[in-house]
Amino acid sequence: MDTMTATKVLGAGCGALLVFLLGSWAAEGLYHVGSEAHGDEEHAQGYYIEVAGAEGGGEAADAEPEIPFEEVFVNASAEEGEKLWRQCAACHKLDGTDGTGPHLDGVVGRDKGGVAGFGYSETLATMEGDWSPENLSGFLHNPKEYAPGTKMAYRGMDDVEDRANLIAYLAAQGG
Repeated sequence: MDTMTATKVLGAGCGALLVFLLGSWAAEGLYHVGSEAHGDEEHAQGYYIEVAGAEGGGEAADAEPEIPFEEVFVNASAEEGEKLWRQCAACHKLDGTDGTGPHLDGVVGRDKGGVAGFGYSETLATMEGDWSPENLSGFLHNPKEYAPGTKMAYRGMDDVEDRANLIAYLAAQGG
């Protein structure tokens, strides 16, 4: 193999690479749907299809409203709640000692901020009332919204049945 043949082979390889790079660039420009390809404008990634007689401006019209917590709590299962407790056990204990968070044995019915010696956030320390099942459900659903400034780093539990089961388990753990 002489120098001219080696140069032709190297040139063919570089040419093929260039064709693939240009093809990739063209395909990205044609099929990319992200907003950064269009400047700072916001673009929806889909199509809006109007349906005659539909209300709500494109929102899910068939979304079921959440069942009230009180109705779900009546049939809550402490056994199912025990499975959910594992998430809480990373920070809380049920033996009367505090962990990262206050102990939760006897929490149902206890005053908010009622564990002596635990360093609650200002919001929870000054909050009136007790931890009724409904109050616990509100807190577990969205702690940052229920008690702004809370130290609890938990995003919340959306499923009302899961909240009811967990609270039933905590209620069974009395103090």
